Amino acid sequence: MARSSAPSSPAKEPGRMKQMGQVFQMTRRNDKAALPLMLLWTILPVVAGILLAAFVSSGNIIGQVLYVIAGIMGGILGFLLVLGRRAERVAYRQISGQPGAVGAVLKSALRRAWQAGEMPVAVSPRTQDAVYRAVGKPGVVLIGEGPRSRTKRMLEDEQRNVKRIVPNVPVHIIHVGPDADSVPLEKLPKSITRIKKAISKAEVYAVSNRLNSLSKASSLPIPKGIDPTKARAPKPR
Repeated sequence: MARSSAPSSPAKEPGRMKQMGQVFQMTRRNDKAALPLMLLWTILPVVAGILLAAFVSSGNIIGQVLYVIAGIMGGILGFLLVLGRRAERVAYRQISGQPGAVGAVLKSALRRAWQAGEMPVAVSPRTQDAVYRAVGKPGVVLIGEGPRSRTKRMLEDEQRNVKRIVPNVPVHIIHVGPDADSVPLEKLPKSITRIKKAISKAEVYAVSNRLNSLSKASSLPIPKGIDPTKARAPKPR
């Protein structure tokens, strides 16, 4: 008998509602305060809509219906907003302490006004500590990922490098790590966006492009061949 050559159909991705259910279950398991908050912000708008329908639009059927519908829609919106915030916090807690966690947060949580990537600008090959860079209206923000005792020197070196390339731009330093005075990973986006603005949007792109171009130029590998510092003159015959 001939073997069937038909390829097996790929597994279907879960639908939007199923994905939302998975996010809800994950958040509820890892955040005990999530469910009460979601219920609170779901019930409050509905109750407010019913009260407005009863007292403001008394005798007006259309107004009452509209107030109740608005309350229900507000409850759904409140539920989704709280779910998104708490799920994001749970996700940050799960990846906290892992190499590359800061890069993931910078890529997903910062707005378009910021120029930041998930790749670090400096990495310690022995400890996997890293330094990340974000450029926005406050200037240049350097984020150290790892214990403060190990990332302090890396941050200072990168700060000197940035000031050499763009001397008139403010440079800010943030530590993300296990130290008591470090910024928790889940609060990193808020800590960055709270910094006072100092440059314009056009200057943000100019500074980012200049840092990226000069950083790439300085990191180009040395071509293989004869090392001119070790080359010897030919012996006379």
